[in-house]
Amino acid sequence: MKISDILSVLEAIAPPHLQESYDNAGLIVGNPETKASGVLFCLDSTEAMVEEAVAKGCNLVVAHHPIVFRGLKRFNGANYVERTVMLALRHDVAIYAIHTNLDNVYHKGVNAKIAEKIGLIDTRILAPRPTDFEIGAGLLGNLPGPMGEAEFLEHIKKSLKTNCIRHTALRGKPVRKVAVCGGAGSFLLSEALRAKADAFVTADFKYHEFFDAEGKLVIADVGHYESEQFTIELLRDIVQEKFPTFALHLTNLNTNPVFYC
Repeated sequence: MKISDILSVLEAIAPPHLQESYDNAGLIVGNPETKASGVLFCLDSTEAMVEEAVAKGCNLVVAHHPIVFRGLKRFNGANYVERTVMLALRHDVAIYAIHTNLDNVYHKGVNAKIAEKIGLIDTRILAPRPTDFEIGAGLLGNLPGPMGEAEFLEHIKKSLKTNCIRHTALRGKPVRKVAVCGGAGSFLLSEALRAKADAFVTADFKYHEFFDAEGKLVIADVGHYESEQFTIELLRDIVQEKFPTFALHLTNLNTNPVFYC
């Protein structure tokens, strides 16, 4: 089996043309015609991730975040991006990123996985594209039953395995309708408000952006890594459905660059 065979399975779910214009999803390093020996799934491509792939006999790293977002003019190891690419080339390890194209699909997308972990039902795309209501940003759904706001935040902590949530003031109202967006989701706050969501679970809100909730919903900023950490399970399951006996590995590394004390 070639690397291209694995990539075709992923791209059948999240076609590259669905990525945002600023993105750099796709095969970043490697030859698609190379015979695949194994796949390592991760959020971030780093030097340690390439080393883990080599140790596990994998010559393909499938990451959510692209290691390269803009052109590289030199390869002298000046930063982790250059060093990661150089190491991958040295060990003949391909690096593939499936980013905003996976964010923008409904079925088997990043936000569907978050909704599954939280336990949302009756879901739909929060900000669908005009031409296709199953393509777009974010997700909107309902809890099976209403929760108090403090209870809901504890539920999020447990479901998303985090001990820290930055949030707006609690309103003393029940939470039933919930909007979610993996990664940086502040651009969808107006859509969450328009949908009359009781809470918006996402990440990377800036200080002044919290004011924009206007007391109309609770923003729950769970952290970028925390919101997307289950994406690697999603990717593994997509490929495993097609190739159930192939060597597929979830990384053992936590690449979250943010620490709390």
